[in-house]
Amino acid sequence: MKRKILWTGAIVLAVGLATGSAGAQEVSLRAVSFVPKNHPVMAQGNVWVDTINEKLAGKVKINYVGGPEVIGRHQQLNALRTGILDVLMSVTSDFQDEIPEVSAFTLSKLGPEAERKSGFYDLMVKTHERVNVRYIGRVQYGGFYLWTKKKPETLADLKGLKMRTGSLYDKMMRELGMVPVSINQPETYTALEQGTVDGLGWPVFGVRSIGWTRHVKFAVDLPFYETSNMIAVMNLDKWNKLPAEVQKAVLETTAQYEPKMVAFFKEGEAKEWGELDKVVTRVKFSEAENKKYLDTAYDVEWAAIAKRVSPDTLAQLRKATGN
Repeated sequence: MKRKILWTGAIVLAVGLATGSAGAQEVSLRAVSFVPKNHPVMAQGNVWVDTINEKLAGKVKINYVGGPEVIGRHQQLNALRTGILDVLMSVTSDFQDEIPEVSAFTLSKLGPEAERKSGFYDLMVKTHERVNVRYIGRVQYGGFYLWTKKKPETLADLKGLKMRTGSLYDKMMRELGMVPVSINQPETYTALEQGTVDGLGWPVFGVRSIGWTRHVKFAVDLPFYETSNMIAVMNLDKWNKLPAEVQKAVLETTAQYEPKMVAFFKEGEAKEWGELDKVVTRVKFSEAENKKYLDTAYDVEWAAIAKRVSPDTLAQLRKATGN
């Protein structure tokens, strides 16, 4: 049985149950991501989908249909919470208006495996339930960098630079005197080419392969938000309809996948820097300015969270993320 739901802009999505063999039903889950599925940062997102489909064959199948070309990035969370989508792989910075606690994902100083032991995982499960979403797990690992066209010799050289952002780096950029400019990932190359922006914030993967290094020639070699912020989440109503043994299998499979995902990104980053170093120059500032740069990245985000959650919740978040 399938049902069709009309999405604004004449996008029609099929969701529901796909009948398998007699007496059994394979649950079909429609999934999208915040960037196209062939984007380098989705490498392990694709692996997670394939792993779930392999381990739960005949019970669950995630139909990963694409990225923002299917549903616009900033409409994806609402599409998920209302049941138009079943699964979403996205960055938590896109959720922070509705769920301020998710900013702690980027501030965590623990890996995914340690987060499951510290209480952070369970805390995020409860937090996401407020918007009818079930947090499943992390699908990316690694730090973020600032990439610029011109070489910043000192921290002051960042002031006034127009920097492409996807909301994750807004507060940090403003605090350090930069001008954040919100631009969707597919339009970033043109923005760099036309001078709309002087650089961008982004992890290691994608900067070279997408072609951005034709314009950005310097990387501030001070990675921040080490554990990244890309997660897999599911519509809570759909999750609650899954048999208990299927829910358990999804969670166990994801927990087993996460350490392999982390290892993939650590190894991949080292290899990617080997290529990036051929076309990009890494820069740092003085010891004092390096500290100010990194402290600012974390302090502005914790301060923002503190304005929107209770002192008890803030203390829980800090403890559970190793801060």
